[in-house]
Amino acid sequence: MGQAGMAEAAVRYLRAAGAAAPVEPLPRPELRCVGEDERAPVGQAEFRRVLGNFATGVAVVTAPAADGESGPAGFACQSFSSLSLDPPLVAFMVGRMSTTWPRIARAGVFCVNVLADHQGELCRGFAVSGADKFAGVAHDAAPASGSPRLAGTLAWIDCTIHAVHTGGDHLIVVGRVDALGTGDEDGRPLLFHKGRFL
Repeated sequence: MGQAGMAEAAVRYLRAAGAAAPVEPLPRPELRCVGEDERAPVGQAEFRRVLGNFATGVAVVTAPAADGESGPAGFACQSFSSLSLDPPLVAFMVGRMSTTWPRIARAGVFCVNVLADHQGELCRGFAVSGADKFAGVAHDAAPASGSPRLAGTLAWIDCTIHAVHTGGDHLIVVGRVDALGTGDEDGRPLLFHKGRFL
C-alpha cells in the first residue's frame, strides 16, 4: 500500500471510529534533493552541531542470518522510537548507504536491543563496518524472530518489518512488535550527547 493509500485508510478508520469532524488526507509535500548547483539551506556541520544537543538513547538493531548469509546482522542505532500503541509499532532510521540494512531487509525481521550505560564498548563494536560484530558477544535468540537478543541490555523489542519509507539520505523502517521484554529494570540507559556517551 502506498502512502496515499495508507492516508486514505487512516481517514476511513477515523470516520468509522466516530471522529468529530471529517478528516481529509493532506497533500504529499514535494520533496527533492538539493541540486549540485544549489546551496543547502543548512550546512551539514551546523546541522550536526545543533542536533547533537538532543540526547538520545542507544540501541543495537539485530537480525538473524537470512538465506545465503554467513551470520546475523546488527548495527548501532540512535534513531529508535516508539511509534504506535494500536497496533504496536516502533521505528528506526538507517542510512541508505548502510551495508547492514540490506541484510536486515532480507531477513524481514529485527530485534531492537536497548543498551545500558555499561555497554559503550559493545555499541562501538556494532558501529564499525566489516568486522564480525558478534564475536565474543553473549546473546540468545529472540522468541518471535530468532534475531540475536544481546545479554545485559535494558530491554528488547522483537519485530517484523511493517513498512519502509524514504527520508532524505536515510530510510525510516517501521516494525510491528511481536514480542518484547526488559532486562535489568534498575539499570541506567546508555545516552549519546554531543558526540559522546553520557
